[in-house]
Amino acid sequence: MAITIIKPKKIFSLEDIKEVWRYKELLFFFVWRDIKVRYKQTTIGILWAVIQPFVAMVIFSVLFGKLAGIPSDGIPYPIFVYSGLILWQFFSSSLSDSAAVLVSNAPIITKVYFPRLILPIADTATKLVDLFFSGIVLVFILFYYHYAPHLLGILLFPLLLFITFMTAVGGGLILSSINIKYRDVRYAIPYIMQMLMFVTPVIYPASLAGKYSWLLSFNPMAGIIKIARNSLLGTGGVNWLLLGLSFLAGLLMFCIGVYFFKKTERYFADIV
Repeated sequence: MAITIIKPKKIFSLEDIKEVWRYKELLFFFVWRDIKVRYKQTTIGILWAVIQPFVAMVIFSVLFGKLAGIPSDGIPYPIFVYSGLILWQFFSSSLSDSAAVLVSNAPIITKVYFPRLILPIADTATKLVDLFFSGIVLVFILFYYHYAPHLLGILLFPLLLFITFMTAVGGGLILSSINIKYRDVRYAIPYIMQMLMFVTPVIYPASLAGKYSWLLSFNPMAGIIKIARNSLLGTGGVNWLLLGLSFLAGLLMFCIGVYFFKKTERYFADIV
């Protein structure tokens, strides 16, 4: 009787992407399952995705907009900070939750074969639902302040979201691989993400850093948030070089994440 042994590849290859595509129905199933689990039997349901950035926007507007007098590129500070918060929340929540996705799916990993890459990707895709409803609130805020979004920003947003998605998935792949061996990693991630928010122009414009603003370019999310604001709110022209660098940084993060994930995948079932 022939025995087939399935061994994960050590390095990233195009075949990994093709395999994820072949299992796309399973990917959609995981996304739908996570959405139902996330909002089933909850008191406020999907509103929680809206309440978090909205309350943070109110607090930041009072503390930093009114009291500290932080500039907002000539637009109302609530619009300025909320437009950055919804992208940052998508990125940070994706990393935080992806870290534990392998451990939480341990029974499936140890019993059934499927491309493990699907799990962090599905977890990040679930956060698109939160982003969608948060975006609806942004539309109402723009309407309240009689602000019309620019067409260029609307056209560029899918690309910016794709870059953010790539970056979040890449980081999630790395963190989930580490967390499966060192379980305390996921507890440090929320604190790290809070600190990273203050080195990302979410609550302040990048110009506030002055001659050191170029250092923010090493942060992929800094460029994405800046370009999203400039194009959507008309606070400045689109820096196409920065957009290209952000895309390359997101792609690099994704490739590194896949490489690291595949390199450690062979040990998942043994230690999960």
